[in-house]
Amino acid sequence: MPKTILIIDDEKTIRWSLAEAIAAGGYETVDAETAADGIAKFRDASPDLVLLDMKLPDGSGLDVLKVVKAEDPTVPVIMMTAYAEVETAVEAMKLGAYDFVAKPYSVDKLRVTISNALENQRLKSEIAYLRSGSTGNAFFKQFIGRSPAMVEIFDKIKKIGRSKANTILITGESGSGKELVARAIHACSHDDPRPFMEINCASVPETLLESELFGYEKGAFTDAKTRKKGLVELAEGGTLFLDEIGEMGIMLQSRLLRVLENKTFRRVGGVKDLTVNTRIVSATNRDLGAAIKDKVFREDLYYRLKVIPLHIPPLRERREDIPLLISHFIERFNRELGKQVPIPSSDVMDLLVRYDWPGNVREMRNVIERALLLDAQDELLVSHLPSEIRGHAGGELATVRAPAAAATTGSFFPKTLRDMERIQIERTLEETRGNKSRAAAILGISRQTLREKLKSFHGGDVGVHDEA
Repeated sequence: MPKTILIIDDEKTIRWSLAEAIAAGGYETVDAETAADGIAKFRDASPDLVLLDMKLPDGSGLDVLKVVKAEDPTVPVIMMTAYAEVETAVEAMKLGAYDFVAKPYSVDKLRVTISNALENQRLKSEIAYLRSGSTGNAFFKQFIGRSPAMVEIFDKIKKIGRSKANTILITGESGSGKELVARAIHACSHDDPRPFMEINCASVPETLLESELFGYEKGAFTDAKTRKKGLVELAEGGTLFLDEIGEMGIMLQSRLLRVLENKTFRRVGGVKDLTVNTRIVSATNRDLGAAIKDKVFREDLYYRLKVIPLHIPPLRERREDIPLLISHFIERFNRELGKQVPIPSSDVMDLLVRYDWPGNVREMRNVIERALLLDAQDELLVSHLPSEIRGHAGGELATVRAPAAAATTGSFFPKTLRDMERIQIERTLEETRGNKSRAAAILGISRQTLREKLKSFHGGDVGVHDEA
């Protein structure tokens, strides 16, 4: 269904030219020439975006903006203003306008601004939905993802939470969100508060890990001056999360297996078996199959842990989630740092989507936080990103585009932006078999702009046609 854009401007020629330019982008338009008519059309048409002139015959565009934002704060509003009214435009931004364009405006720039505004609104809507109670549990507010893989994981979490499963094994690369999944399973499992205990098996020496898990009796060792309960006992009725289970020592694995098999354990130095009813959720980024072959992980424990296996795919296998996550982290750190950095431009977002994110969501969070802390003030730029992301994207672009460039230009290697622009335009025209209307739409420029660029490149029209 095409998006509807409401144009509010007192000049008929401007409304007409805007409607023509916007319709070329596949949008439907509604127009109004006064503030009162604009508000009425807004209420009647429920547009997806509003283009609003600052000065109207019966009032100020700021007054219309206030009404729009009061009635539907999710609708993006782009203000149209003269250069002399920049201060007023800044005031409009404070009142909730998405952006402003100065007259005389560039049609190409306006189209990009509209596209970015609608994309920003879409991402915010999806994040709001994922955070809403529609997931059945408030803890899912922390999950961001729309890929089939993540939707399946959400479904599995809810099923596991409702089940009586006591052993779950979560696998996935470092930073992919295994702890978050463990906490979500716990949150879905109980209506009343229950304990959630966690420990990273890789960060605690084995002798200390045993005491932390199972506790100890008074006098069990030199410093054991009082009895101490371990995490297995403290998590009674709730969940014990064992992160990096693959790093647990072989001797301690046998004690954990006993807990899983018999629901009993002994404190260090104890002689009495204690019964426990604790759900054990384990996680690892290690290949436990290989660890079994290397005889550093018990095979019987492995099969006991993976009664319910759950694998979290890396970000590079669910790239459709990356724009949502980027938008989520920008919104989060904007809130924390008091900034208003918008979602990145399409060029920056494409670069972020192409990057493989070996550190997954944790790496992404750190990248966005660092960029907003140190560099990004009004916009997130390519230069604000780490060199490994810029370098990765450059290499990939070279791999993808070099053959096409060679086909177009022989042995010529593009060294300037003009060269790259010419190659991209020629490639697009080849793909559309010379159809300039389609090529212009793909490139995001007007047909007239395309004609002018072709003329500057070749001194003529290079024999392409306007219609299919």
